[in-house]
Amino acid sequence: MNKPQSYKEAVTELEQILAQMESDRCDIDSLSKYTARALELLKFCKERLFKTNEEVEKCLEELKTALSE
Repeated sequence: MNKPQSYKEAVTELEQILAQMESDRCDIDSLSKYTARALELLKFCKERLFKTNEEVEKCLEELKTALSE
């Protein structure tokens, strides 16, 4: 499956997977596929969140340094 281009895209796909898994149409054969894809998307989201957090912390540190000069 394709890697999502954005965090929002990944969350949207996760919501769609969850809806499929909760529906009466989800059969046991599809459950494994949905679970594997959801795990990939969750890993992507986690990486994106950590990267964004690091970038924000770096910006805040630069701002703090600039204000103290």
